[in-house]
Amino acid sequence: MKKGKIYMPSAGPSAWQQFLAEPEKQWRKGYSARTLAHCWEQSDGLPPEIAAMFPQGCELLIAIPEYKVRLPGGARDSQNDLFALVRCNQLTCAVMIEGKVNEPFGPTVGDWFRAPSPGKVVRMQHLCKILGLEKTPPEHIRYQLLHRAASALIEADRFKTDEAAMIVQSFSPTSMWFEDFVAFAALFGVEPKMGEPIGAILSNGGMLRIGWAQGNSAYLSA
Repeated sequence: MKKGKIYMPSAGPSAWQQFLAEPEKQWRKGYSARTLAHCWEQSDGLPPEIAAMFPQGCELLIAIPEYKVRLPGGARDSQNDLFALVRCNQLTCAVMIEGKVNEPFGPTVGDWFRAPSPGKVVRMQHLCKILGLEKTPPEHIRYQLLHRAASALIEADRFKTDEAAMIVQSFSPTSMWFEDFVAFAALFGVEPKMGEPIGAILSNGGMLRIGWAQGNSAYLSA
C-alpha cells in the first residue's frame, strides 16, 4: 500500500495482490491472503461469519486491504490484512481482520523480545500502553496479535469510532492456532469461543471487541 491518502476502488480479488509485502510468495491458492480476498470480494458487504461478530443490522461502510498502521520504535508498520469500518445502528466500529489458514501468528513475545533493541523496547511499551497492559506479556503470547489489536484501537481513536474490534477470520478446517488466540484473550481476563464475539475491558478503560470467525473453506480453492 502506498503511503498516500487516496484509495482506488477494487477491480476484483487479484487487485489485492499488489499490496502484499511479498506479492509473489504470499499470493497462493489455499493461503490466507488470496482466500481472504476472494471471500470479501464475493460477499455482499460483510461475510456472514464477520457479521455474526456484531449486532444484527450491521453494515460494511468501507474495507481496505493490507492496511498499514504506524507504530513507534522501528521502520516497519503493522500491516493488517484488512481494515473495515462497520456501522451497527447508531454506532461505528474500527475493525482489523487477521486472515488465517494454516499460517501461524508469527513469533512469540519471547522470540521477538529476546535481547531487545532500544526500538523494540519503545514499541513494546507503546503496545502495552494502548492495550492497557501493565507489563510485557508472557513469552508464549504471539506478538502479531498484540500489534493487530493495538492497530484497531489506534484507528478507532483516529477515526473517532465508538468501538474497536480485532477479528481473526480463520479458513483452517481444523482451526489451527486457536489456542494462541485463547492465550492472547486471557491477557484481558476473557475466554473466547469460536464464532462468538466477546468484549475485552482494558485496564485503561477502553473496550476491545475480539472474536474468532470461522470462514467458509470453499474459498480455499478460489
